[in-house]
Amino acid sequence: MKHYKSVVAFLVALLSITELNAQSNANTLLQAVYNKSQKAKDYSVEAHIKVDMPFIRMLPANVKIYYKQKDKFKVESEGIALVPRQGFDQSSKILADPNSFTAIIQGEEKIGMIQSTIVNVIPLSDTSDMVLGKFWIDPLQHVIIKSQISSRSNGTIVTEYVYGKEINYGLPDEMIFSVDVKKFKPPKGVMAEPDKNAEAKENKGNENKKGKIYITLSNYQVNKGIPDDIFKK
Repeated sequence: MKHYKSVVAFLVALLSITELNAQSNANTLLQAVYNKSQKAKDYSVEAHIKVDMPFIRMLPANVKIYYKQKDKFKVESEGIALVPRQGFDQSSKILADPNSFTAIIQGEEKIGMIQSTIVNVIPLSDTSDMVLGKFWIDPLQHVIIKSQISSRSNGTIVTEYVYGKEINYGLPDEMIFSVDVKKFKPPKGVMAEPDKNAEAKENKGNENKKGKIYITLSNYQVNKGIPDDIFKK
């Protein structure tokens, strides 16, 4: 009996150590991602935006985006454009305070040519808008190549990232957002068309419940200095 109890105690201790190591490795990886994102103190970038979403009729748009740490963000556009801010700074906001969440490595998944590490992030506060965060991270470059954020206010948003010349700052060249159509509220001025066959489409599956926003980014100007007045106009 003593031998049995010793084995059980050993297994419990081993599982606890394994779990602690998994959490430690997850936190270390997320911290590396956050540190890289903080290298860009400010930037401006030109963006081409294309929307493919049920009920929404919108032409492709060209905009200019300004960002400055910690939370200054502005979009300049001659018309109406959909720019999900979540994809630009939400991950940094989530990862800024490691004491506000529990993180654990779930496994690995190959995305394109990259063997990514999957990290789940669970907020510790019951009042957090985010319910669950899931990040596919390039463990060599320390950038997020895919994220899945489930929140109370916006449903689930999946974002895919493609990097180029500005990878050293953690800034992508392309972003693809997949959003919950039911949760999405188009901004004022966007033409929303009623769907006469909504119920029939509902039964076809998840493909009709998702909308996509494609953003191509170019001509980054990083750490050149952006006056605060830009964000007040």
